[in-house]
Amino acid sequence: MMNSKKILFLGTHGQHNIGDELLLETFLAQLGEQHSYMINSYDPEFTRAQLAHKYDVDVFHTTKEKMQLPKRIWQADLLFFGGGSVLKELYASVGRNRYSTLFMVLLIVLFARVFARKPIIMSNIGVGPVHSRLGLLLVKLILGQVTYASVRDQRSYDTCLQVGISTRKVVLVPDAVFVTDPESLGLVRSVDKAGSEPLKIALNLNYNIENPENWESFLTNLAFALNAIGAEKDLEIHALPMQSRFNPQNDLQVLRSFQEQVPELTVILHEPTTAQDIANIVCECDLVVAERLHALVLSSILQKPFVALIYDVKVQQLTHFLEMDRLAIDINQPFEAVELVNNITMAIDHEREIVENLSIQVSEAAEQLSNYFASMNKQLISPST
Repeated sequence: MMNSKKILFLGTHGQHNIGDELLLETFLAQLGEQHSYMINSYDPEFTRAQLAHKYDVDVFHTTKEKMQLPKRIWQADLLFFGGGSVLKELYASVGRNRYSTLFMVLLIVLFARVFARKPIIMSNIGVGPVHSRLGLLLVKLILGQVTYASVRDQRSYDTCLQVGISTRKVVLVPDAVFVTDPESLGLVRSVDKAGSEPLKIALNLNYNIENPENWESFLTNLAFALNAIGAEKDLEIHALPMQSRFNPQNDLQVLRSFQEQVPELTVILHEPTTAQDIANIVCECDLVVAERLHALVLSSILQKPFVALIYDVKVQQLTHFLEMDRLAIDINQPFEAVELVNNITMAIDHEREIVENLSIQVSEAAEQLSNYFASMNKQLISPST
């Protein structure tokens, strides 16, 4: 028999970011239905509707009920941070103090560990970007309070070791979403196209990049590249926003604005709300060109060729993990538009080779994650009585 626990699960839920909501569902599926969960959300009604049919959940508002967080920590058996870039300095484009997230997390873990004496797990998280001495010190102080941590990429793991965290306390695993069964996403394979059908590219854009000064130059090059391809082929651009609400400058708004830069091309705006919606768009297209991490992870799971637009270290690490570096472009740095044209062309021309590679990498990641979650549940979450 397994012990049932009351788990306080913290993350960026309820911001209508499909990647974050998928992470939440992924972790709860792996942790199990036998537990009860207290979950923060910026939109509690949305999160309850998402989860209440399957899990015992108590959803509270992230900001409006923040003063109740100490009480919830006392009530919990375990504090769990699931996925996401938990330990990072914020980019200037976010518009907040660069250390605000790190200070907030430090206060939470200090209270949970020092005063409430609760175990803390950070699972499949990202660490970074962290460039300053103060940032690294805050990461060290936070991880010093954590019972156990796993990180989703090599750079995060190296940063943990850099600040002095023991290899007994932190492990390297893939992003949690790789454990997702493709069948749960609906469409799994694309239907063979007739020769006369247009080339369909699913496009995802996200403004919150590391170097916002290069944003306009990037958009100009992207528009040039797509127009150049459109001059040679019948081309359709399918908007692939991972966030269409909450943030005023969300992906959908950015894509709508970009549409004005390619007036000669057919641009179809979609407003997906679930991972299944994203999967449907991806499977209908020939290629994905995307910034967002989980747009690329879902494309990989669905074995769809992609060109990664590296806006953040986590995307660079993902492309390296998937052995897709040659098809990635760092959009924080100046580049020639022809590079992007060549990458898109290469992804189209080498589809079979790319799909075979993604199949291998995703299969290995899913197996590693299955073993990881089984071990974590057995040893840390619900040890046998």
